[in-house]
Amino acid sequence: MKKLFLMLAAGMMAASVNAQNTAITANKFTDNIYVGVKAGAATPMQKWGDYGFMKGFAPTIGVRVGKNLTTVFGLAIDADAYIMSKSDSKSIMGNKTFINATNVSLLGTFNLSNLFKGYTGEPRNFEVIGLYGFGWEHTFGGLSKANGLTSKAALDFAFNLGAEKAWQLYIEPAVVFGMVNLSNGMNNALALNNPNYKYDSRNGLFQLNVGLNYKFGNSNGTHNFVKAALRDQAEVDALNAKINELRADNSKKDGKIAEDGRTISDLQAQLQALQNQPKQTAAVQVVEKKNVNLQPIVIFGQGKSTLDNAGYASCEMVAKYMRNHPESKVLVKGYASPEGKAELNQKLSEARAAAVKNALVKRYKINAARITTQGLGATSEISEENDFNRVAMFFDVTK
Repeated sequence: MKKLFLMLAAGMMAASVNAQNTAITANKFTDNIYVGVKAGAATPMQKWGDYGFMKGFAPTIGVRVGKNLTTVFGLAIDADAYIMSKSDSKSIMGNKTFINATNVSLLGTFNLSNLFKGYTGEPRNFEVIGLYGFGWEHTFGGLSKANGLTSKAALDFAFNLGAEKAWQLYIEPAVVFGMVNLSNGMNNALALNNPNYKYDSRNGLFQLNVGLNYKFGNSNGTHNFVKAALRDQAEVDALNAKINELRADNSKKDGKIAEDGRTISDLQAQLQALQNQPKQTAAVQVVEKKNVNLQPIVIFGQGKSTLDNAGYASCEMVAKYMRNHPESKVLVKGYASPEGKAELNQKLSEARAAAVKNALVKRYKINAARITTQGLGATSEISEENDFNRVAMFFDVTK
């Protein structure tokens, strides 16, 4: 018998691997739990004293609490109570108490419909579920008071009800065998006629129950397992192509940043060279006092009128000059490179001059009355390179 069960278990595991090709969304530990009640009747599988198969019945009531671990396998705690059934003042279980006996089992559940046909994404309207496990039996009263180990095998013909299939109505034929009598030689109701306590109809009950289970809500918003939304290979390839495209764009931007850095370095070198040139004689300075180029310049990006760190550095030098010469006044001239429309370039040159004045006033606290601005539109006269024509320049216009 043990070999038979091992062969059946191996076969069911193989079928499960073949059937479970459907990916299921992740579930929490508290998901897929159900609780239910049941009622029915039990009868001996062979003759017990005055009773025999279908010649004596004990009504049964019970409860079941379980959890579906996968779409195929689960665990359940199953409890049956066998109620007094008398004939000639004798109970089918051999005693006269209202509850003749109880049997509590730990069962493995096997959804045979999902095992062999796969899971469709929600429970079928009708399913066949196998159950098997071991339990603990206790009988009450008289000389038959006893305890023992049992095994139970059952088959549920289940109907899933409701729009969300949260309810499950089932009809369950089952057999319960007495396995080991732990009563120090006293008779056990399920091992009454068989001292070896093996799987034998002489120490078994057949029972038929009708039950109703309620499946609690899950974290996925339903009462059951849900298929995971899987991406096909075409979607994966498209996402990889997009990632590679973005990487290529980033590489281009890194190259542009490096190129702009070299341009800034060249301009700073030119600025330093101009600052290192000998100053003009006083006579020349007097002649050109009304329009003296103060040397520092502010370079802007194409189409932009915002200052970067290098631009603020130039403004800081001019602000220092104006603090050292409190009588000085400065004209800021803005320019644009010759690309684009003239009207746009005019506005851009004015905005650049205004941005420089705003920095001198707000950041370096120079009196706004000492600064004037002038937008001169597009020019190509400052440099042959368009990048060098997007500038703002400072002129001392002190009278």
